[in-house]
Amino acid sequence: MTDNVEALYDLPPELVVRAEGSIRIVLLNRPADLNGANRIMHQALGRVWTQLAADAGARVVVMTGSGSTFSAGGDFDYMQENVDDVELRARTIDEARAIVSGLLHCPLPVIAAVNGPAVGLGCSLVLLSDLVLLSDTSFLADPHLRMGLVPGDGGMAWPALTSLSRAKEYLFLGDRIPPEKAVEFGLASRVVAATELMDEALKLAARLVKVPQAALARTKLALNEYLSIQLDNAFDRAFTGELDSMGSPEHIAAVAAARQRSTATGR
Repeated sequence: MTDNVEALYDLPPELVVRAEGSIRIVLLNRPADLNGANRIMHQALGRVWTQLAADAGARVVVMTGSGSTFSAGGDFDYMQENVDDVELRARTIDEARAIVSGLLHCPLPVIAAVNGPAVGLGCSLVLLSDLVLLSDTSFLADPHLRMGLVPGDGGMAWPALTSLSRAKEYLFLGDRIPPEKAVEFGLASRVVAATELMDEALKLAARLVKVPQAALARTKLALNEYLSIQLDNAFDRAFTGELDSMGSPEHIAAVAAARQRSTATGR
């Protein structure tokens, strides 16, 4: 039976935490908008990890998307808000830092159950997770540069997971990576049939629950030092670059075009 722990978390409906015993399910919950991160969801993603760490009953986290998409990345209207508001841009980047730091420093192991496309910020959330299960209907892509943006949130995690040259290719071009290729590249653990994804993620989480908690947490944090050491280096440079690029003519034009396409298609 699913326990109700939502009252323990200071979160909006756009990001929901549910419980299966000591397993916490983090649900990206804007299905009508392909779980694209608007301002409210982005803010919530910046603080959920410390709340999970403070949840005494939690042992493992499973993160997934509502509906058929994991996350389409940043919401285009939210991007326009950042274009229009210089102060908001700075807050958005501070939240992005909190998302990256929160995922890296949360002592609970995080399993990404990628139920559909994971794009931009969605892709970053996946790659910053500890274990990744991809459905056979999913793909990964980080098209920040196509939007005129430096990939500040999770882009700098790529070289630690795959080769530097491959990271450059897929970040420079933003091409889609099908699930089988993502496993081959070292970006995910395995591919699972869409109908079996959550069952497999919960089975994996149940196995992690049985691992001694303190030792597991310290092992995760030690392993994540390979990335944490870059928070003040590669990540910081990328965050600064993303902040600057939010006001660039290329980004402004890309957002306008994306919003026009979105209006035309009803998304």
